[in-house]
Amino acid sequence: MNKNVRFNLGYALAAIFAVFLIQYLISAANQIAVIPYSEYQQLLRQGKVDAVGISDRTLQGTLKEPLPGGQKQFVTTRVDQDVAQELEKYNVRFTGQIESTFLRDLLSWVMPVLLFFGLWWYIGQRMAQGGIGGGLMAIGKSKAKVYVESNTGVTFADVAGVDEAKDELREVVDFLKNPTDYGRLGGRMPKGVLLVGPPGTGKTLLAKAVAGEARVPFFSISGSEFVEMFVGVGAARVRDLFQQAHQKAPAIIFIDELDALGRARGIGPFAGGHDEKEQTLNQLLVELDGFDSRSGLVILAATNRPEILDPALLRAGRFDRQVLVDRPDKKGRIEILKVHMKKVRVAEGVDADAVAALTPGFTGADLANLVNEAALLATRRAADAVSMSDFNNAVERMIAGLEKRNRLLNAKEREIVAYHEMGHALVALSLPGTDPVHKVSIIPRGVGALGYTIQRPIEDRFLMTKEELENKMAVLLGGRAAELIVFGHLSTGAADDLRRVTDIARSMVTRYGMSERLGSVAYERDPGNFLASADRPYPTRERDYAEETAAAVDQEVKAIVDQVFQRTQGILSTRRPILDRAAKKLLEKETLEQGDIDALIREMPQEGLRAI
Repeated sequence: MNKNVRFNLGYALAAIFAVFLIQYLISAANQIAVIPYSEYQQLLRQGKVDAVGISDRTLQGTLKEPLPGGQKQFVTTRVDQDVAQELEKYNVRFTGQIESTFLRDLLSWVMPVLLFFGLWWYIGQRMAQGGIGGGLMAIGKSKAKVYVESNTGVTFADVAGVDEAKDELREVVDFLKNPTDYGRLGGRMPKGVLLVGPPGTGKTLLAKAVAGEARVPFFSISGSEFVEMFVGVGAARVRDLFQQAHQKAPAIIFIDELDALGRARGIGPFAGGHDEKEQTLNQLLVELDGFDSRSGLVILAATNRPEILDPALLRAGRFDRQVLVDRPDKKGRIEILKVHMKKVRVAEGVDADAVAALTPGFTGADLANLVNEAALLATRRAADAVSMSDFNNAVERMIAGLEKRNRLLNAKEREIVAYHEMGHALVALSLPGTDPVHKVSIIPRGVGALGYTIQRPIEDRFLMTKEELENKMAVLLGGRAAELIVFGHLSTGAADDLRRVTDIARSMVTRYGMSERLGSVAYERDPGNFLASADRPYPTRERDYAEETAAAVDQEVKAIVDQVFQRTQGILSTRRPILDRAAKKLLEKETLEQGDIDALIREMPQEGLRAI
């Protein structure tokens, strides 16, 4: 109460002071008469001027007698003496005019200030937009992109080939549409759903489809956008993100590439409780614990490296549910191809089933790229529609790389490459359980491939026996064995083959327990990324067995590779005439298609060869 009284009294005193000041200025102005310079000269000649004060532009003085208005003080503007005499000669009433410099003086003070504040505002805006350091004024604000309701433009109809994952996420959509009715039996919705799968399988697309189906605000942000150079920024952005989402609930928060933010704590030489990433992760864990799932807020995240995530993220009550978004099988690839083939003009007779058979192991992103590449190839040859040959060429371009017809090989190199590639093909045709040979070529492709042999699986495989792995190794070693048999020396062309063979043999010994000497023991405790393919595993980060065992592993790997190589040499030695004839044919045509291979094999003795 007293504060209000003092506040009002101060305003009253200020108002009274202002009134007195204005009155003083008005009264002072009324006591001084502003007269023309000609009138001043007349008063001067009449002897009525008592005293005068002289400045550069004005004369101010006192009269002996007051003017008709009662003022005894006056002020006038000086005029050049010659001009004054000339005007006085003709009885002209004149006065001086002072050029006003108010605007110029004002601009001289105001413009630098405006320029300074304008530059400051521009730099502040750039910094707030992330142009310089992410913004000082809004550095703790979340960078999440907000898609309101159906603005994501994606629904479940746009997602194909991952039916199981869609079924899991439909439950999330139902909960977001009816959050109150969903828990009528006492159950609660999982707080977080983690989408796990290899790159390109559609994890981000699925998350957008959930938002599009549920028609709720969708907050999308990458895990790397939380961490900045300033300490504490990541945690502040996590808090701000959840605060915004709570205000717009029901809503979805989607964190892409969660492994950039949620890497396991305590890993690395500089890990510690004060690490900026760990503080950001701790804040995320707190936020996940701090909201009720019945509030209508759902957290979706995606990663292709789940093995490095912190265990605290994956415990019950945080990311309760993990949904695997794997590479599609043949049925899934057909559905994905149908979605993308609707966007291009496809020739009659092109079937999605036939294209799907050419693409085992392809992800959704690979298939989208395949359709686009085929369309570009058809456009390049001025075709009216995309044909099956365009899809075949697009698959070869994606697998083997771009053809390098300008990379000229000498006659000796072409002959070595021809025998090398036919060595692969002939071993593949000789062994049971191997993928059929689709095409053999000695046209260089990609970065370092001087030739290539393409095999097409006839079905999706999820398990491989020891014999099938050994046959796969034999096919890979076929080119090296052919060079040794025909030319009596080895070349550098089998470098990639040797690496893949060694990876398979080491996996057989250390991961699959397929060594009789070392027994049924897994010596790799951490095989790396579990999403990697079986024949090209990621390198092991840790070894927990003795040096003697390591030496035994190396010896066993070498023994397996040597045994398979000798077997491969035996296959090609017994079929040397077939090898020579096929290599000669390949040198003539440079590329052997499926029909050429079938015709060539039918002309040769079928004993020992598997059926084509």
